[in-house]
Amino acid sequence: MPASDRFKLTTRAASGGPQRLALVVPSDTEDLAHVSQWVFIEVAGTLRVTTRGGDTLTTPALPAGWHLMELRRIHATGTTATGIMVGW
Repeated sequence: MPASDRFKLTTRAASGGPQRLALVVPSDTEDLAHVSQWVFIEVAGTLRVTTRGGDTLTTPALPAGWHLMELRRIHATGTTATGIMVGW
């Protein structure tokens, strides 16, 4: 089932934080329940992701902290970052 995108028709502002949060267990087969607007990484590493637009790629190593990313999926294979949480 594709990720629900409640913000599809709205303009997103990078200055605003997420209103909802969810912990993520990376999966090679399951989309996130909601398209993310933000991703938090507790322990630095790479993310293998599918973006809101449908592109799949592995990020360069990302530092711990918040990252502005609109994602449909965070894959298990290729993801080395841990303590992942998404906000929307």
